[in-house]
Amino acid sequence: MKHSPLTVTLIALALLSTACTPESDTASAPPPTPQQVADSTPYICKFVPEQAFRLISSTKGLFVEKTRGNESSGQCWAPDTTPRPLEVGWLQVGDGTSQEHLDFLMDGRRDLYTRHGGVRLPADLGDGMAAQVTNSPLDDQPYRVSAKFKCGGKERLIDIFLAKVAKGRDAMKDLIALMRIAQKRYSEVYDCTRDE
Repeated sequence: MKHSPLTVTLIALALLSTACTPESDTASAPPPTPQQVADSTPYICKFVPEQAFRLISSTKGLFVEKTRGNESSGQCWAPDTTPRPLEVGWLQVGDGTSQEHLDFLMDGRRDLYTRHGGVRLPADLGDGMAAQVTNSPLDDQPYRVSAKFKCGGKERLIDIFLAKVAKGRDAMKDLIALMRIAQKRYSEVYDCTRDE
């Protein structure tokens, strides 16, 4: 099929004009600021706001949580699936748990998190770190935050593990925010005053 010289010229101009068209402004616009993690009811596993967990992890559906233990030592996960999207553990000195054992557990977490480029928690949250632990047997819950702190004069330990963090979220910042809320909730649930 033969085209007239005018048709060929128009096609060439159309191709050149689209090739030289600048990209739209939306490509250069900064991404929206992620919504902040906030404390609100209801809570999952006593210490984690459901809304905050959904925001951070983009987990959908109903939450059926499983809890075992008591005030001194416990573990909770939700939903009850594998891998567990959320797992929370807590432990306190007393009732069979020595200070040495609690220190040993925290030392182990600190060593692991440090090897994976973890970040230290702000001093007001006690002795703790947050990290994304990869290439390990813990891959099913790689987002982890742990802290040893005092409440009511006793040393306590809280762990929060997440299976995933939504795209665009700052995992370390979100984990630290969850730990801050969890410690506050711990003091409310177990009626102890956080020692600074």
